Amino acid sequence: MMPAQLTGRLRLPVVAAPMFLVSGPELVVACCRAGVLGTFPALNRRSTAEFASWLDEIEGALSPTDAPFGVNLIVHATNTRLEADLAVVVEHRVPVVITSLGAVPEVVEAVHGYGGLVFHDVTTLRHARKAASAGVDGLVLVAAGAGGHAGTLNPFAFVASVRPWFDGTLLLAGGLSSGADVVAARALGADLAYLGTRFLATSESLAGGPYRDMVVRAQASDVVYTPAVSGIPANFLAASLAAAGIDPADPPAEHEDVKAWRDVWSAGHGVAAIADVPTVAELVDTLEADYHRTLARLQGDRP
Repeated sequence: MMPAQLTGRLRLPVVAAPMFLVSGPELVVACCRAGVLGTFPALNRRSTAEFASWLDEIEGALSPTDAPFGVNLIVHATNTRLEADLAVVVEHRVPVVITSLGAVPEVVEAVHGYGGLVFHDVTTLRHARKAASAGVDGLVLVAAGAGGHAGTLNPFAFVASVRPWFDGTLLLAGGLSSGADVVAARALGADLAYLGTRFLATSESLAGGPYRDMVVRAQASDVVYTPAVSGIPANFLAASLAAAGIDPADPPAEHEDVKAWRDVWSAGHGVAAIADVPTVAELVDTLEADYHRTLARLQGDRP
């Protein structure tokens, strides 16, 4: 179910996922202007005041005809900024809030208070049910092959396990990079496709040139799912692990001086379909053409 707040506002049913240390105002604004929902993590700024300044910058650059934007909040006791950051979100009436690491009804109520949407990312069916009970508007199903802290469920199985009992918005993440992938996500029963790695490899992302080049060169087999960096299983580029001197079989404690996403770079299986570093506008044009070409081909295949 596409929520009313997004109906007619998106050129494609695509969300550019919030990526730690990668998503910034330039990427968010470019996505929204191109017609997809751009997002960023609040913790990409070092303070609540700096987070608020990014919101000012984004809001000042967008027009009423652009797609909405969203912010990712870490909803966990370890995030000491949550209360302050949430107050800024409410003050700015951020259209979409994506919560992670805990679905808190009070956060949902605060965002719903001004008419905003709350999507919560989940990697397991148990967490999906907990988030739904907290009253979220949508679930981001982070399936196997997604960048960052991905789950292990096959996307077909994950959607099939949630769609029958959840009538809110479903977003699917995990290896999606093309317009055909977006069509496939919709065919499975998802309402929106959640693309991270594909938007990492754009000229507007905060990823450095070597990081983007590594994504372009990589294949799916070059992505390693391991807890050896942060203690929590996540997908990282094997070449960046090697450059940091990390053997995925080593315990995390031996790598306390290495920071995930700063020294070791994350990416999802979607690297398999990435061969360039376009602007966001060019990328969305390509996604749209492939999306409609795929729909036309499938319609032509009807018996």
